[in-house]
Amino acid sequence: MPGSESSRIGKWSEQEVLERIEAIRRRAPRLRDEAITTSHGAGGRATHTLIEALFRPAFGNPGGDAALAALDGRTLAVTTDSYVVSPLFFPGGDIGELAVNGTVNDLAVAGARPLYVTAGFILEEGLPVETLRRVVESMARAANRAEVQLVAGDTKVVPRGKADQLFVNTTGVGLVTDPGRLGASRVRPGDAVLVSGTVGDHGTAIMIARGDLELETDLVSDTAPLSELCAALLEAGEVHLMRDATRGGVATVLNELAVEAQVAVAIREESIPVRDEVRGAAEILGIDPMYMANEGKLVAVVAAADAGAALEAMRSHPLGREAAIIGEVRAEPPGMVFIHTAFGGSRVVDMLIGDPLPRIC
Repeated sequence: MPGSESSRIGKWSEQEVLERIEAIRRRAPRLRDEAITTSHGAGGRATHTLIEALFRPAFGNPGGDAALAALDGRTLAVTTDSYVVSPLFFPGGDIGELAVNGTVNDLAVAGARPLYVTAGFILEEGLPVETLRRVVESMARAANRAEVQLVAGDTKVVPRGKADQLFVNTTGVGLVTDPGRLGASRVRPGDAVLVSGTVGDHGTAIMIARGDLELETDLVSDTAPLSELCAALLEAGEVHLMRDATRGGVATVLNELAVEAQVAVAIREESIPVRDEVRGAAEILGIDPMYMANEGKLVAVVAAADAGAALEAMRSHPLGREAAIIGEVRAEPPGMVFIHTAFGGSRVVDMLIGDPLPRIC
């Protein structure tokens, strides 16, 4: 139809299209929803909009996995998180272990040595005491493994039907020895992008445990403390940024990085490590493994000259044996992530849209 929007788009050059996309992405997010949905907790675009349009204007929080706070000449990292996974127990872990590891990992990727964790429990009336005992004992083992102390806590009980058995909220505190080393402002074009192992293991394991997928597999969640792996990586060279890829997966982490650092990220599809079971599950569901949740994987941005040493350092650790260099940082177009496919084409990788994997953390 002459004069229509579609006919005008057909006349735009590729550069004009990219500029318009960038202009749209730069707009301040607006929260148009009248009610909260599960998508707002999925870690993707709805979560990002909720934070940017509602929480950040009110609280001024800087974002990231943990906040840094100066105290008496030292720098502390502080993080908080809530865990609502269903089912409570799944292949490779449970909500208690997940809560400790997730908190430890938020501190570790901020460059901190995790020290202390607090835990708040929301218990539903009727929860079996034995279930709570298993969760608490699992948290104790996880804290011992991660070398952190569980130092404080709180317990609240809500009436039957007002919660899903058990929720856990945590706060973590760690010590940062080099507070200026990591951050989006450190990222530069030419940097290498690495992932510490296979993506999507946790999200797939949860779906199988819930019966969402009728697959025969021994796949387990990747939940694990990343503090040792992060320390080894930092010793290997010039690391500019680390993030743990939980809700929203690696794709959402890369989009957050691109927007915060105002760079582009180019990823090679064939370089992304994915287990066959995860790839099969993703094909059944019609989603990309890059959007599937992880609980023991990190994304790192490293100076190109040190990428090889960083990769070797990660692969020398049990939690990084399948680490890979999956792409690089580029200057243009800022704020966007591209993936070069195995078929020789390329496509834009946006943040997670919707909520394909509810209640996975």
